[in-house]
Amino acid sequence: MFYKELYFFDGDRTVQGVIRSYREKDFPGLIRIQQESFPPPFPAELWWNEEQLYNHITLFPEGALCAEVEGTLAGSMTGLIVKLDHNHTHHTWSEITDNGYIRNHDPNGDTLYVVDICIRPAYRKLGLGKWLMQSMYEVVVYKGLRRLLGGGRIPGYHRVAQEMTAEQYLEAVVRGELKDPVITFLLHCGRVPVALVSNYLEDEESHHYGVLMEWKNPFLRQENRPPCRISQKKRLQTF
Repeated sequence: MFYKELYFFDGDRTVQGVIRSYREKDFPGLIRIQQESFPPPFPAELWWNEEQLYNHITLFPEGALCAEVEGTLAGSMTGLIVKLDHNHTHHTWSEITDNGYIRNHDPNGDTLYVVDICIRPAYRKLGLGKWLMQSMYEVVVYKGLRRLLGGGRIPGYHRVAQEMTAEQYLEAVVRGELKDPVITFLLHCGRVPVALVSNYLEDEESHHYGVLMEWKNPFLRQENRPPCRISQKKRLQTF
């Protein structure tokens, strides 16, 4: 089980916190995080339910993490292990995560796939998302996995969709010419884009696109290929 004590920063003020594996007693708090983060008209049936959460802590407890700030649950992050053909990355969020139930978790896989990361609005200035991501990298190293992978939304795209393609938007975000609430955050966390996937999830703001972004385990030998550069289109897979 994962447990790490640390300090979060609210400006110059330090706040004591913990990142740890979540447990069954945390379920009400985890659902509350979803409710606050995705209020109506977001459909309530898409919030975590107890069956999903129970699967998380039984099928892959190392991938079920939460952030606790001064005794209050403030964020969570969930993953599963999968084995993917690295040359064929087209899939939807619901397919790869079993709609969040992770019954397809494969202990013999090589990739930790991010199912969800969620922070309560009142705690989003503390950097919890970045700390949760860092903790999941530590799980990748601990398990000896090849990489962490996950699909990020591009919620800023709808503002410029009449002016540029999704690929052009992503290139501009990576170059720092535009900022996207999700992709810019993931870049700050050390994630690298590898594929732009159409119809990844139902998300009108993103025009249903997702960007697969990875973090490679630096302690393992990687395949002999150059790092992905979003500006070099031949190295960016688009589906």
